[in-house]
This record gives sequence, structure tokens and C-alpha cells, in this order.
Amino acid sequence: MTDLTTKYLGLTLKNPLVASASPLSEKVDSAKKLEDAGISAIVMYSLFEEQIIHESLELDHFLDYGTEASAEFGTIYPQTGMYSLKPDKYLEKLSQIKEAVSIPVIGSLNGVSTGGWIKYAKKIEDAGADALELNLYYLPTSPDLTSAELEDTYVTLVSDLRKSVKFPIAVKLNPFFTAIPNMAKRLSEAGANGLVLFNRFYQPDFDLDNLAVVPNLVLSTSDELRLPLRWVSILYGKVNADLALTTGVHTATDVIKSMMAGAKVTMLASELLKNGYERVPDILATLQAWMEENEYKSIQQMQGSLSHQKVKEPAALERANYMQVLNSYHQLP
Repeated sequence: MTDLTTKYLGLTLKNPLVASASPLSEKVDSAKKLEDAGISAIVMYSLFEEQIIHESLELDHFLDYGTEASAEFGTIYPQTGMYSLKPDKYLEKLSQIKEAVSIPVIGSLNGVSTGGWIKYAKKIEDAGADALELNLYYLPTSPDLTSAELEDTYVTLVSDLRKSVKFPIAVKLNPFFTAIPNMAKRLSEAGANGLVLFNRFYQPDFDLDNLAVVPNLVLSTSDELRLPLRWVSILYGKVNADLALTTGVHTATDVIKSMMAGAKVTMLASELLKNGYERVPDILATLQAWMEENEYKSIQQMQGSLSHQKVKEPAALERANYMQVLNSYHQLP
């Protein structure tokens, strides 16, 4: 029998399939169904910075902090009432889910500043969460905000949180940093135990009938795996943090590729939302069958086997691959 266990954020998980933050982690019943299907851990849906700000008595502190960091930060908060679930309700739901399942439950915070985040990170820890995923979702729009200023804000946030809580912290990154390896290193040195690649920004659309900007959720496909796959492979062994791969994980093949790149876990949401809980045992069965056929005794045996450090042609993960791709395409006459 092959060994599917893996270790992530100091937690021993029965397999590398983790349910990422999504509506499936909003209810106790769906969390239990995820566990019954074979998911090894659950990431709670995010508690947003905007919710914390509107709930907290430290509102002035947050606004002052943002103004010092950049003039743009003082304008990023939406009107009160945009979110219906208050922070205390989030903590209550987290406690209920943690009590209902036996697998690890990871809390999630979404935003860019400190202040009340530390307060709620502690509360999430006290509520029983096994770890915290810090979702750094911020879209800079001001030409006066430099990349260095924004990166320093991220690093400071992780450092402040690390000093305040004991449980593991994972940082969910976006793919738009100029130097991803350096940012990954800085976050790891600031105290991040894990890095999740990548945060998938949801792009708005234009409603031409009403001349309005509207939300538009499009679920991922396996084609989107390539971006995080490449960067997990490059970062493997170069940063002192566990790597989680998210976005584009839909099949057992996607999981195998992710493990070989160097990921400790893969995170799923779109596949489960689209095709249901039964996809979990299907993926696990196919994964195990492939491993047996190819004589892999454990998940840990394959982790990092196709990473930048171990692959025979590292250039295939770098710019040289760009020319190869272009040359591999032959247009029909």
C-alpha cells in the first residue's frame, strides 16, 4: 500500500488534498462532507480586513496606519454593511467546524495591514485553528505607491503576526511580484512557515447595458496549473517554508505534477464546486493507482523530484523554455 501522507505547516496530513478557502468551508455540514470524502485539511473562508475594521474599536488606528504607509491605503475600505458576517460570527463558525471534524482546520485572514489583525489572529488561534493562512489580497492602483513600500508592508505584517501567535502561518502570495524568490525568502525570514502559490485574483467585468463594473466569478481549469507549478518548482529547496500549490488543481495528474514540483499539499476549490465531493475519492484512487504502477512507495518520495534543483534541464523552467515553446508550434498551411 502506498503512503499518501504528507507534512504541511508541522501538521501530518493523511494525503495532499486540502480544501482551499471557498463557500464549502462556510458550513459545518459541508466541512463534514469534505472530511468524509477524504480531504486531509480545510482552509476556512477568509475573514476580511474590511470586516475587522468595521467591527473594531481601533478604527482610527487602522486609518492612521494606512495613511502613513501610503495615501492610497486610506481609501481602500468599503462602506459599512458590505459584508454580512461579523468577525465574532466567523470565530463561532470556526469553533463549530473544528469541533465537528477531526482533520486540521486552518483559519484565513484577508488584507494588508496589522492593527486589529493581530487581535483576530490570536482569537482564531484561541478558537482552535491549527494554523493561519494570510491571504495578501491587495491591488495597488496608485502610481505613487512603490513596489518596495508594498512589499515592506507585507513583510512587516507577517513579522508582527509571528511575534503575536504561536500556531503556524502560511502566506498566500500573488504572482505579480517583480522578484518572487526574494519576496518568498523575505516572508520566510519574517516568520512564514508556509507559502501558498498563488492567490487567484477575480477579475471584474463591464456590464455594457448598465455601464457598470460587475463581479464575475470564473472557476479555474487545469491549464492554470502551469504558473504555480513553475514557481513551486523554482522555489523548492530555496526557501525555508513549506510550499502549497493552489489554482488549477482538478485531477490526480495535477496533484502528481504538483508533488513532483515540490509542493507539500495541493489545494482544491473549483473542482469541488463544479463536480462535487465525490471527486475527492476519485482523485485519491487514481493517484494511488498511478503511484503503484510507477513504483512510488510514498508521496514524500516524489516531492521535489522535478524541481528546479533536481531536473536535468533547469533552463526548461526558465527563459530558454520560451523559445522552445514558440519553436514547437507549427501553423497549418
